Amino acid sequence: MTEPSSLSLALGDLSAVPHAHEALGHITAITSSARHAGRFEILVDGEVVATLSLDAIERLGVRIGVAYTESLANRVTVEAAALHTFDRALAMLAARPRAARDLERMLVRKGEPAEHVAAAVERLISLGILDDAQFARQFIRAKISGAGLSRRRLQSELWRRGVARDVIDAALAEVLVEDEVDEDAQIAQVAAKKLRTLRSADPAAARRRLYAFLARRGYDGSAIRRVMDALPANGEDEPLE
Repeated sequence: MTEPSSLSLALGDLSAVPHAHEALGHITAITSSARHAGRFEILVDGEVVATLSLDAIERLGVRIGVAYTESLANRVTVEAAALHTFDRALAMLAARPRAARDLERMLVRKGEPAEHVAAAVERLISLGILDDAQFARQFIRAKISGAGLSRRRLQSELWRRGVARDVIDAALAEVLVEDEVDEDAQIAQVAAKKLRTLRSADPAAARRRLYAFLARRGYDGSAIRRVMDALPANGEDEPLE
């Protein structure tokens, strides 16, 4: 009886290992995905092996009856993973607008491969779905009217989300001019709104809390002092000029 060589023991039975051109099965169906619109499930011998876009199906030559070789399986796996990242990015943008860098960070943090993330972000930008300048303008308008953030706080928040400085400055200039934002009037309005929630506090405590509130929104000390000087000395709720 012939003893197996050490090489054959290390490699195992190579005849059992499929080669790149050997069929692992055959594509038996391509069906619309019930969970993802515009996506298609690829079935090999009746089992779902991947979900692809129509573009990827045509590019890879995926058709019913085609042999599902190891080479094709590897390419399908890569395409399916890239599509999963792209669709996840789309879902995140549908839930909430984001800057490109912020979206990229979040996808990687959620476990998406960096190379697929970079490709997805690049594609979204090319399609016009991801636009930092548009995001910055929308963010500024929402935060000025809603939270009453100052120019400095807006710059900080957008920078933290990965928007470039020049894009931030251009968006701020555009919004402040187009919307005719008067920053002195803005801080007075923000202060008056907050002051109404401090009616139950004594005047000294109300002033301290108001100062801290305005500082957290990024207004500088001189602007805050001007507003504080306009407050009625007796703490009554009177409109600020």
